[in-house]
Amino acid sequence: MEKKKVNLKKFTGSKLFTLIVLFVVIFVVLTVLSKGALVKPRNIRNILQSITVVTMLTIGSGVMLIGGEVDLSLGGIGTLGAMVAAAMLAAGMPWIIAFIVAILVCALCGAVNAFMVKNMGFPTFIATLAMASIAKGIAYIISRGKQIDINNSVFAFIGTERFAKYIPYSIVFPIAGLIIYGIILSKTKYGRSIYLVGGNPEAARLCGLNPKKIYYSLFINAACLAGLAGTLLAARLKCATVDGITAQQFTGITGAILGGISFGGGTGGMGGALVGILILNTFNNGMQVLGVPTYWQTVASGLLLLVALIFDYFTSRRKS
Repeated sequence: MEKKKVNLKKFTGSKLFTLIVLFVVIFVVLTVLSKGALVKPRNIRNILQSITVVTMLTIGSGVMLIGGEVDLSLGGIGTLGAMVAAAMLAAGMPWIIAFIVAILVCALCGAVNAFMVKNMGFPTFIATLAMASIAKGIAYIISRGKQIDINNSVFAFIGTERFAKYIPYSIVFPIAGLIIYGIILSKTKYGRSIYLVGGNPEAARLCGLNPKKIYYSLFINAACLAGLAGTLLAARLKCATVDGITAQQFTGITGAILGGISFGGGTGGMGGALVGILILNTFNNGMQVLGVPTYWQTVASGLLLLVALIFDYFTSRRKS
């Protein structure tokens, strides 16, 4: 009994508990302000559909942040991956080949990012921003600035079909991703290595780890998840566009930081990331339901990221 009280006290004093409370407050306030429109089945369906893309980006960005790095090219890479898949489908290639090639192209972009940062010593922000521009430019070249329609039954099923009318089948991807990466981070040697490298790369090297190898895997992993996110969005829209998920360039980072993953590396997990995703999507969807103009939604999203960064800053200072 005493142990349960200690565990409960520890949980209520944790960052995760604070995030859950924040989510509940945001959810209740927006539900009241929207006069219940937020919780209507059709709107819940919209939230679930948007979570699919955001979760893939948040997982990739979150794992990278835990490892002490950040990738600003995921929006461009995800857009390129979707465009490659759509172009191959339009050329008559089987869907599985189109999907695999698209993910491999994204993996190559991630490997190039890692090479520029870890082998050539380029600042991460500059290298990944350059890759974002390159990836989007290649997407333009492939499509000639036009959208490419996707007429494939498998992609249509994954992107548009729903279980029980309101639950999209694509929700399987974020659920599986959160579970798998949660297990990897908390239960495997590789996961512990990511925390060690993110906390102190030099100390990790002295412990026998290979930080460069881990960083390569993180960049490639994030790029592949971005490719999956872009492809899922294209499947839902039944076309790949030159904008793709570029507008969500910082969405994954915002969701991860909102979920308590420190920008300084070495802390956080998928449980917090899930709450961060719920906060971000509920907030953004609530703005739309309330009829807030698009430009004010952009301002509000930026302020939400700023609040998350400030929260992360003071939390880090309190621990140090």
